[in-house]
Amino acid sequence: MGTVLLVLSALAIAVVIAWLGITALRAASGPGPRGRVEPEDVEELDVYLVCGECGTELRITRLGELQVPRHCGEPMRLERRSREA
Repeated sequence: MGTVLLVLSALAIAVVIAWLGITALRAASGPGPRGRVEPEDVEELDVYLVCGECGTELRITRLGELQVPRHCGEPMRLERRSREA
């Protein structure tokens, strides 16, 4: 009887350790994949990415998942300008 109880408790401890390990690995791996963002046409809005160091400008015509690029080692800033007639 003592041996059976010892084996059952060892199995229970092994299951708990395995469950804790799997939970820790899932937490460390981060969130699952995000859904794909469909690009949006923003050509009529006059949206620009501007480098604060040298003044380089990029006109944005389609926005998807925005990842601000770096230019001259600094992140570019997003500007929306009024349309000139």
